[in-house]
Amino acid sequence: MPQKTEIEAAPEIETSTPASGVSDHSAAPPPRSASPAAARRPIPGWLILGAVVVIVVVGIFVWNYFAMWESTDDAQVDGHINAISARVGGYVTKVNVNDNQAVEAGAVLVEIDPKDYQVAVERAKAEFESAEASAMAAEHNVPIILANSSSQLESARADVENARAGISAAQGQAAAALAQLAQAEANDSKAQSDVERYKQLVAKQEISQQQYESALDAAKATAAGAVAAKASAAAAEDQVHQAQSRLLQAQAALQAAETAPQQVLVSKAQFSSADASVAQKKSALDQAMLNLQYCTIVAPVAGVVSKNVEVGNNVQPGQQLISVVPLDDVWVTANFKETQLKYMRPGQPVRISVDAYGRTYNGHVDSIAGASGARFSLLPPENATGNYVKVVQRVPVKIVLEPGQNNDHLLRPGMSVTPKVKVK
Repeated sequence: MPQKTEIEAAPEIETSTPASGVSDHSAAPPPRSASPAAARRPIPGWLILGAVVVIVVVGIFVWNYFAMWESTDDAQVDGHINAISARVGGYVTKVNVNDNQAVEAGAVLVEIDPKDYQVAVERAKAEFESAEASAMAAEHNVPIILANSSSQLESARADVENARAGISAAQGQAAAALAQLAQAEANDSKAQSDVERYKQLVAKQEISQQQYESALDAAKATAAGAVAAKASAAAAEDQVHQAQSRLLQAQAALQAAETAPQQVLVSKAQFSSADASVAQKKSALDQAMLNLQYCTIVAPVAGVVSKNVEVGNNVQPGQQLISVVPLDDVWVTANFKETQLKYMRPGQPVRISVDAYGRTYNGHVDSIAGASGARFSLLPPENATGNYVKVVQRVPVKIVLEPGQNNDHLLRPGMSVTPKVKVK
């Protein structure tokens, strides 16, 4: 069929104006319908240009907005997990907390049977008191030994002088006795000579028998005197020997007394040893008391507990009993790509979206780790082995919350978050 190309024009409607100048609304023509040519009228150029400008402006704004922020979903809430272990071994008698219970710092968590440690304290206390008594006796013994040694030294010196004087006196007496012996012997010799002479004279009857007997008696007396003088001389010699012996004894006593300084030093050394023993026993007592205190395990910080010990367990020193998570001190560890760190600096503001609650926390960049996360792994990569493949590394960034952001303690270590750092 041939296509119809012509469009029929609408018939013209003539209008007339009354002579009176009043328009007749009843005679107004009907409105014209829009033509297809008018529907395809081209869009003005200024409208297109305005739309392009708007799109460019919006694009620049969006690009600037996203260029100002760096974000990552490889981030999680981090915090301290205080693992509390037993410092002494023993039987667990009481556990005062339940799992996920909030505790304050200093709260009693676990109690270990203290009986053995109480006995150890009593024994250490008795040993300490005994050592104190010994040290006190040794301390008081020092001045006593010092005084005794001084008096013994003076007495020994006096004894030596007295012994020397005794020797001199004995020697004088011995000399006198020897002189008397010589005199007595001389008298005896003269008397004996007289007896012999008078014997001859009496035989010749030149003297009387009485004179002879007198001479004989005198001779006997002088003989006895000589014997006595000899005995006296011998006794004087013995006294000299005795005086010399006493001098030797006094000198020996003096030598012993002269060791007084050494005896004083020994006494002081004994006191020092006793004093050191007191310190040793005191430290043993302190350790025993500490061990008794360690039977009561308390929370070092406030937080939420997780326990893995039960009543009846026999624990060993160093064995972990309870973990305490302080919720007042949490932060975010975000592992940004190394390409995102160009403009990132400590102190920049951060918006933190928490997946669990759908809310945003405010914080700021605290610090950037000194190495990438791969360097802290158990088996860090070794790129010199020949199988090197370049991988964009991630560097941990510590983000801390602003004060008052976590007063409700909803954040828990390990929760996933999405931080956005404003780098420009």
